[in-house]
Amino acid sequence: MDSPLVHPIQESRVTILPSPQQLRYLVALAETRHFGRAALACSVTQSTLSAGLLALERQLDAPILDRGAGRHVVFTPLGLELVDRARTALAALEAVSEAADAAREPLSGPLRFGVIPSIGPFLLPRLMPALRTAFPRLRLYLREDTTARLVDRLAANRLDLLLLALPCDCGGADALQVARDNFIVALPPDHRLAQEDTVPVSALATERLLLLEDGHCLRDQALAVCGLLAGERGDQDGFAATSLHTLVQMVAGGLGVTLLPRLAVAAGIAEGSGVVLRPLSAAGAWRTLGLAWRPNAPRAADYRALAARLADVCREMVG
Repeated sequence: MDSPLVHPIQESRVTILPSPQQLRYLVALAETRHFGRAALACSVTQSTLSAGLLALERQLDAPILDRGAGRHVVFTPLGLELVDRARTALAALEAVSEAADAAREPLSGPLRFGVIPSIGPFLLPRLMPALRTAFPRLRLYLREDTTARLVDRLAANRLDLLLLALPCDCGGADALQVARDNFIVALPPDHRLAQEDTVPVSALATERLLLLEDGHCLRDQALAVCGLLAGERGDQDGFAATSLHTLVQMVAGGLGVTLLPRLAVAAGIAEGSGVVLRPLSAAGAWRTLGLAWRPNAPRAADYRALAARLADVCREMVG
């Protein structure tokens, strides 16, 4: 009798998945390009981080770092791809916890909140007490920076929510308009236009328009309102201000005129400076305050609730 056919059992390969901590090490090293700083960001020793990355390479049986680059941190092409995938994986893992937190108690727990410098100093002193009253279990961690840097941090899952001035490049994030912030013309006290009730935008054509330095969205928005392109006007001597407070002092010194957001004026930025403030008469003479968050964020409903409270505070300040 013929022996029965025997089918050998195929051993399936067991895939060893990277740990979340290993992925954090990988992303931190990519962002800092320095083992010591990456270890500090992950709250571990440098040897622990190095060992974790070496173990990851062995698990994957593939080189992540170019070991022949000396003391410089150089990723292999595969390593760069893995960094992007690690960011996506970590964001997905954090979304699991965020979804549970949002379902358990809306607008509670930590929220990493980014805000631009032309909004933060003027709105936050009024916004923070209102949020503490409305959402006492919410813990806000604030980060002030330029729009481009905040958008990068949002995409990298290092921030949850941004307060920006629109229009701007939000990098594909979901954005919600919250309030309109009109532009006000700031003039030296003895300026010819200081006698006018309002200033038409055409009257600024021959004036020296003082601007913030590159990187601030308010600079581009002011130029757009005046119908100018970057480089056409302003910065004639290569100087630009680093803050709205500096702009006010330059105007007070008779160096030119500028546009200020009404939000900053309502917060008292020009008080005691002697600067004359007049409404700007022009089509679209405003910027829009808005919130931005990653698409499909588990806490999107929370962010919309926070937007409603933000709109209330803005109405109280600028009408």
